[in-house]
Amino acid sequence: MSSNQSAPDILCEDVVRIFRGDGIEVQALQGLNLRVERGEMIAVVGASGSGKSTLLTILSGLDVPSAGKAHVAGIDLLNMTRKQRVHYQRQTVGFIWQQTPRNLLPYLTAAENVELPMALAGRKNTSGLVSDLLELTGVGYCRDRTPAQLSGGEQQRVSIAVAMANEPRIILADEPTGELDEATSADVLEAMRAVNQELDVTTLIVTHDPTVSEHVQRTVQIRDGRCSTETFRRSGVNDDGDEHLIAEEFAVIDKVGRLQLPQDFMSALNMKDRVRLGLEDDHVRVSPHNSTSKATKDQQ
Repeated sequence: MSSNQSAPDILCEDVVRIFRGDGIEVQALQGLNLRVERGEMIAVVGASGSGKSTLLTILSGLDVPSAGKAHVAGIDLLNMTRKQRVHYQRQTVGFIWQQTPRNLLPYLTAAENVELPMALAGRKNTSGLVSDLLELTGVGYCRDRTPAQLSGGEQQRVSIAVAMANEPRIILADEPTGELDEATSADVLEAMRAVNQELDVTTLIVTHDPTVSEHVQRTVQIRDGRCSTETFRRSGVNDDGDEHLIAEEFAVIDKVGRLQLPQDFMSALNMKDRVRLGLEDDHVRVSPHNSTSKATKDQQ
């Protein structure tokens, strides 16, 4: 279970997950490839049934791929013993779930909820770290309140502190803003970004909320069990000297050359069944099968 510091924190190669039951076979992941570097904060988005939740359960150690390769912090998720899996879930990854009851015990205060994972790990003299985590996530004033005395946003920010209690290498979040309004969601996501930047913890958020993308460096869209597009965000300066956010979207090509065209592109050009391909000097041309290419026109 050694960790290679030069390797990405999350590496999935050709991951397949097949569910079988009552004579039905469902392929939730169909050769998914994903690479997340140390310290990145990314969002994985997709429609219901796209495979994003299946990916999260695999990365969290709650499920195992049917085929492929999945490594987190250098750990092979396909070949863990039961003891190693428990250690992985307690020490290597931290979790933030959409439902508060999965994150916080209702009869403990915020500080006691954060301290509990530390106590279970046998750590002592942790009161200072508990306070630091609550302050970092913006809820230091809530340390003596129980979950029932907290708002939904405060509960989720305490949950971030709980997830960081044992200083994991990676945070996995499942729809952490799914039950919150837009303003409160922004507060929670900014708390996650503070933890990501201050503690250098790799963060992967699975969500269907498009506004989450505005708070992360990279958005990966999953469609039909594979990564289809990636959007990268960076700061830029316009001609007036004002700083603004630049977003660039890229299609993902797998090892055998397959890519998924964005659905809105296909709809706009009425692409279906088949397309025309053409190799130009500096790009590949993709056009509807019933169109006439420039090269063909020049020959006529």
